[in-house]
Amino acid sequence: MIKILIADDHQLIREGLKKILKEEHDMSVVGEGGNADEVFKLVRESDLDVVLLDISMPGRSGLEVLKELKHTHPKLPVLMLSMHPEDRFAVRSLKAGASGYITKESAGEELVSAIRKVVGGGKYISMFLAEKLAFGLDADSGRPPHEALSDREFQVMTMISAGKKMTEIAEELSLSIRTVNTYRARILEKMQMKNNAELIHYAIQHGLVD
Repeated sequence: MIKILIADDHQLIREGLKKILKEEHDMSVVGEGGNADEVFKLVRESDLDVVLLDISMPGRSGLEVLKELKHTHPKLPVLMLSMHPEDRFAVRSLKAGASGYITKESAGEELVSAIRKVVGGGKYISMFLAEKLAFGLDADSGRPPHEALSDREFQVMTMISAGKKMTEIAEELSLSIRTVNTYRARILEKMQMKNNAELIHYAIQHGLVD
Protein backbone atom coordinates (compact mmCIF):
# COMPACT_ATOMS: atom_id res chain seq x y z
CA MET A 1 0.00 0.00 0.00
CA ILE A 2 1.39 3.43 -1.00
CA LYS A 3 0.89 5.75 2.00
CA ILE A 4 0.32 9.37 1.00
CA LEU A 5 0.33 12.72 2.83
CA ILE A 6 -1.56 15.58 1.15
CA ALA A 7 -0.26 19.05 2.08
CA ASP A 8 -2.54 21.81 0.80
CA ASP A 9 -4.30 24.63 2.66
CA HIS A 10 -7.48 24.36 0.56
CA GLN A 11 -9.85 21.66 1.75
CA LEU A 12 -11.60 21.49 -1.64
CA ILE A 13 -8.29 20.68 -3.34
CA ARG A 14 -7.53 17.99 -0.73
CA GLU A 15 -10.97 16.44 -1.25
CA GLY A 16 -10.48 16.46 -5.04
CA LEU A 17 -7.10 14.73 -4.74
CA LYS A 18 -8.51 12.13 -2.33
CA LYS A 19 -11.32 11.41 -4.77
CA ILE A 20 -8.78 10.68 -7.53
CA LEU A 21 -6.69 8.45 -5.24
CA LYS A 22 -9.70 6.58 -3.81
CA GLU A 23 -10.03 4.76 -7.14
CA GLU A 24 -6.59 3.14 -6.65
CA HIS A 25 -6.67 -0.09 -4.60
CA ASP A 26 -3.00 0.21 -3.62
CA MET A 27 -2.99 3.87 -2.49
CA SER A 28 -4.09 5.32 0.84
CA VAL A 29 -4.16 8.93 2.08
CA VAL A 30 -2.93 8.61 5.68
CA GLY A 31 -2.69 12.31 6.53
CA GLU A 32 -3.63 15.85 5.51
CA GLY A 33 -1.86 19.10 6.42
CA GLY A 34 -2.85 22.70 5.77
CA ASN A 35 0.37 24.46 6.80
CA ALA A 36 4.08 23.82 7.35
CA ASP A 37 3.81 22.91 11.06
CA GLU A 38 1.09 20.32 10.39
CA VAL A 39 3.13 18.85 7.55
CA PHE A 40 6.31 18.46 9.64
CA LYS A 41 4.32 16.93 12.53
CA LEU A 42 2.62 14.39 10.24
CA VAL A 43 5.89 13.48 8.52
CA ARG A 44 7.52 12.87 11.92
CA GLU A 45 4.62 10.78 13.22
CA SER A 46 3.56 8.83 10.12
CA ASP A 47 5.08 6.08 8.02
CA LEU A 48 4.86 7.69 4.56
CA ASP A 49 5.83 6.74 1.02
CA VAL A 50 5.23 10.13 -0.63
CA VAL A 51 4.21 13.71 0.16
CA LEU A 52 1.99 15.72 -2.21
CA LEU A 53 3.02 19.29 -1.44
CA ASP A 54 1.31 22.49 -2.57
CA ILE A 55 3.82 25.13 -3.61
CA SER A 56 1.67 28.01 -2.29
CA MET A 57 1.35 27.16 1.39
CA PRO A 58 0.46 29.94 3.87
CA GLY A 59 3.37 31.34 5.89
CA ARG A 60 6.38 29.26 4.83
CA SER A 61 6.18 28.55 1.10
CA GLY A 62 6.06 25.05 -0.32
CA LEU A 63 9.64 25.46 -1.56
CA GLU A 64 10.84 26.24 1.98
CA VAL A 65 8.91 23.25 3.34
CA LEU A 66 10.39 21.08 0.57
CA LYS A 67 13.97 22.10 1.42
CA GLU A 68 13.47 21.29 5.11
CA LEU A 69 11.81 17.95 4.31
CA LYS A 70 14.75 17.00 2.08
CA HIS A 71 17.09 17.91 4.93
CA THR A 72 15.22 15.89 7.60
CA HIS A 73 13.89 13.06 5.41
CA PRO A 74 16.15 12.95 2.33
CA LYS A 75 14.75 9.65 1.04
CA LEU A 76 11.06 10.65 1.24
CA PRO A 77 9.79 11.52 -2.28
CA VAL A 78 8.01 14.88 -2.55
CA LEU A 79 5.71 15.57 -5.49
CA MET A 80 5.00 19.28 -5.90
CA LEU A 81 1.50 20.44 -6.83
CA SER A 82 0.93 23.91 -8.19
CA MET A 83 -1.71 26.09 -9.77
CA HIS A 84 1.16 27.85 -11.58
CA PRO A 85 2.37 26.79 -15.04
CA GLU A 86 5.36 24.46 -15.04
CA ASP A 87 7.80 26.99 -16.42
CA ARG A 88 7.32 29.20 -13.37
CA PHE A 89 8.28 27.00 -10.41
CA ALA A 90 9.08 23.50 -11.69
CA VAL A 91 12.83 23.93 -12.22
CA ARG A 92 13.20 25.59 -8.80
CA SER A 93 11.29 22.71 -7.22
CA LEU A 94 13.43 20.06 -8.87
CA LYS A 95 16.65 21.86 -7.92
CA ALA A 96 15.40 22.02 -4.33
CA GLY A 97 14.97 18.24 -4.27
CA ALA A 98 11.42 17.55 -5.46
CA SER A 99 10.88 14.19 -7.15
CA GLY A 100 8.34 15.67 -9.52
CA TYR A 101 6.05 18.59 -10.36
CA ILE A 102 2.50 18.60 -11.67
CA THR A 103 -0.05 21.36 -12.07
CA LYS A 104 -3.37 21.03 -10.24
CA GLU A 105 -5.06 21.45 -13.60
CA SER A 106 -3.45 18.25 -14.89
CA ALA A 107 -3.77 16.28 -11.62
CA GLY A 108 -6.80 14.34 -12.87
CA GLU A 109 -4.75 12.75 -15.67
CA GLU A 110 -1.25 12.75 -14.18
CA LEU A 111 -1.47 12.33 -10.41
CA VAL A 112 -1.60 8.54 -10.13
CA SER A 113 1.18 7.88 -12.66
CA ALA A 114 3.29 10.66 -11.09
CA ILE A 115 2.95 9.07 -7.63
CA ARG A 116 3.87 5.63 -8.96
CA LYS A 117 6.92 7.07 -10.75
CA VAL A 118 8.34 8.96 -7.75
CA VAL A 119 7.60 6.19 -5.22
CA GLY A 120 9.52 3.85 -7.54
CA GLY A 121 12.55 6.12 -7.27
CA GLY A 122 12.08 8.05 -10.52
CA LYS A 123 11.45 11.70 -11.35
CA TYR A 124 8.19 12.92 -12.82
CA ILE A 125 8.01 15.81 -15.24
CA SER A 126 5.76 16.45 -18.21
CA MET A 127 6.93 16.26 -21.83
CA PHE A 128 6.65 20.05 -22.03
CA LEU A 129 9.03 20.53 -19.11
CA ALA A 130 11.40 17.80 -20.32
CA GLU A 131 11.81 19.65 -23.62
CA LYS A 132 12.29 22.97 -21.85
CA LEU A 133 15.00 21.48 -19.61
CA ALA A 134 16.73 19.84 -22.56
CA PHE A 135 16.89 23.13 -24.46
CA GLY A 136 18.06 25.02 -21.37
CA LEU A 137 20.93 22.75 -20.34
CA ASP A 138 23.62 24.93 -21.86
CA ALA A 139 21.90 28.24 -21.25
CA ASP A 140 23.37 28.99 -17.81
CA SER A 141 25.61 31.75 -19.11
CA GLY A 142 22.66 33.60 -20.55
CA ARG A 143 20.40 33.14 -17.52
CA PRO A 144 17.55 35.65 -17.28
CA PRO A 145 17.82 38.09 -14.32
CA HIS A 146 14.89 36.57 -12.38
CA GLU A 147 16.83 33.31 -11.94
CA ALA A 148 19.25 35.17 -9.66
CA LEU A 149 16.43 35.76 -7.15
CA SER A 150 15.96 33.59 -4.09
CA ASP A 151 12.78 31.48 -3.95
CA ARG A 152 11.07 33.97 -1.62
CA GLU A 153 12.18 36.96 -3.71
CA PHE A 154 10.85 35.24 -6.82
CA GLN A 155 7.53 34.58 -5.07
CA VAL A 156 7.24 38.25 -4.00
CA MET A 157 8.19 39.41 -7.51
CA THR A 158 5.42 37.32 -9.12
CA MET A 159 2.90 38.68 -6.60
CA ILE A 160 3.95 42.29 -7.26
CA SER A 161 3.79 41.60 -10.98
CA ALA A 162 0.28 40.20 -10.59
CA GLY A 163 -0.78 43.60 -9.23
CA LYS A 164 -1.00 42.71 -5.53
CA LYS A 165 -0.47 45.48 -2.97
CA MET A 166 2.29 45.26 -0.35
CA THR A 167 -0.34 44.80 2.37
CA GLU A 168 -1.93 41.88 0.48
CA ILE A 169 1.46 40.22 -0.07
CA ALA A 170 2.38 40.65 3.60
CA GLU A 171 -0.90 39.12 4.73
CA GLU A 172 -0.76 36.22 2.28
CA LEU A 173 2.83 35.30 3.19
CA SER A 174 2.43 36.04 6.93
CA LEU A 175 5.21 38.63 6.78
CA SER A 176 5.46 42.23 7.99
CA ILE A 177 5.09 45.08 5.49
CA ARG A 178 8.65 46.08 6.31
CA THR A 179 9.94 42.62 5.36
CA VAL A 180 7.99 42.65 2.09
CA ASN A 181 9.41 46.09 1.28
CA THR A 182 12.91 44.75 1.98
CA TYR A 183 12.29 41.90 -0.46
CA ARG A 184 11.01 44.40 -3.04
CA ALA A 185 14.15 46.54 -2.67
CA ARG A 186 16.39 43.48 -3.10
CA ILE A 187 14.42 42.34 -6.15
CA LEU A 188 14.72 45.74 -7.84
CA GLU A 189 18.44 45.84 -7.05
CA LYS A 190 19.14 42.32 -8.39
CA MET A 191 16.99 42.89 -11.48
CA GLN A 192 18.50 46.37 -12.00
CA MET A 193 15.07 47.98 -12.18
CA LYS A 194 13.65 51.18 -10.73
CA ASN A 195 10.00 50.47 -9.97
CA ASN A 196 7.07 48.03 -10.00
CA ALA A 197 6.04 49.05 -13.51
CA GLU A 198 9.36 47.76 -14.90
CA LEU A 199 8.95 44.53 -12.91
CA ILE A 200 5.42 44.01 -14.25
CA HIS A 201 6.57 44.64 -17.83
CA TYR A 202 9.45 42.15 -17.39
CA ALA A 203 7.18 39.50 -15.82
CA ILE A 204 4.65 39.75 -18.65
CA GLN A 205 7.40 39.63 -21.26
CA HIS A 206 8.83 36.44 -19.69
CA GLY A 207 5.46 34.75 -19.05
CA LEU A 208 5.87 34.84 -15.26
CA VAL A 209 2.33 36.08 -14.60
CA ASP A 210 -1.05 34.90 -15.90
